[in-house]
Amino acid sequence: MNTWLDWFRTHLHWFVFLILEGASLVMLFRFSIFHKSVWTTQTNALAGTVLQWEADWHSYLDLRDINKALVRENLVLQTSNERLRNRIETLTHDTNYVEQLMLNHLEAFKVIPAHVVDNSIRRRDNILTLDKGRLDGVRNEMGVVSGTGIVGIIYEVSDHFSLVLPVLNSRSNISCRLRGTNYFGSLHWKGGNPLDAYIDDIPRHARFRVGDVVETSGYSSVFPAGIFVGRVMQVLNSPDGLSYELKVRLSTDLANLYDVNIIDNPFKEELDSLHAKALPEVKE
Repeated sequence: MNTWLDWFRTHLHWFVFLILEGASLVMLFRFSIFHKSVWTTQTNALAGTVLQWEADWHSYLDLRDINKALVRENLVLQTSNERLRNRIETLTHDTNYVEQLMLNHLEAFKVIPAHVVDNSIRRRDNILTLDKGRLDGVRNEMGVVSGTGIVGIIYEVSDHFSLVLPVLNSRSNISCRLRGTNYFGSLHWKGGNPLDAYIDDIPRHARFRVGDVVETSGYSSVFPAGIFVGRVMQVLNSPDGLSYELKVRLSTDLANLYDVNIIDNPFKEELDSLHAKALPEVKE
C-alpha cells in the first residue's frame, strides 16, 4: 500500500497536468466559437469515416448473398431467353430474325438502372425508395422491374429520389395474363406473405393449370408485355362465383431487393393521350 502511495506522490504532478489540460480544452471548445466549429467539423468527419467503414464492411459481408441473388437472376434470364429464342426459331426457322427481334424490342424502351435505398414489406401499404429521380429522367407512372420480375410503379419523384408503389401495396393494381393465352386479370396483394399475390377475374372457361407462368399483359403504357410476374400456386373461386381468383407465387422477393431497372416507355404520353380522348366517347 505504501508503495502505491509513494508512486502516486511521485507522479502527482502529471495527474494535475492532465486534469488542468482537460479542463482547458473543455473551456476552449465550449466558449470559443471558432475552435468549437473546428472540433465539430473534425468529429463529424471522423464519425462519417467510421460509418462509411462500417457500411463497407457490412457490404463486404453481404457479398456472398448478393452473389447468390445475381446468379439466380442470371439463371432466370438465361432460361427465359433460351426458351424465347427456341420458340421463335421454331416458328421462323431464322436465327438472325431472333437477334433482330430482340434488338427492336429493347430499342423501344429506355432502361434506367437504380438502387433501393429504403424498403418495407411488413405494412399494408409498403413503399420503396430509389436513388434516381427527376434529374435522371425518372417520371411518375414508370414501371420498375428487377432481374426476376416486376417490382412496382413510380408514383412520386424528386430531383434525386423516387418513390415506388410496389406489388406489396393495397393500392397496387397491375394487369397480368397467363402466358400463352389472352386471359388476363388484375394483380393485387392482400397482405401477409410478401411472396403471395392474387389475380382476379379469370374466366371460368379459361384453360390453365397450377404452375403456369403469369406475366404482364402489355395492356397499359407502364409495362411491356411478357415480363415475368410469378407462377400459379392455387385456384380459388371469386366472391361472386362467376370467375376464378388465382393465387400467384411472385418471382421477385421484395425483402431481398437492391438492384432494379426503371422502364421508360417513349410512347407512354402518346398512348395516355389517346386513351384519355377515347374514354369520354366510351362513357357516352
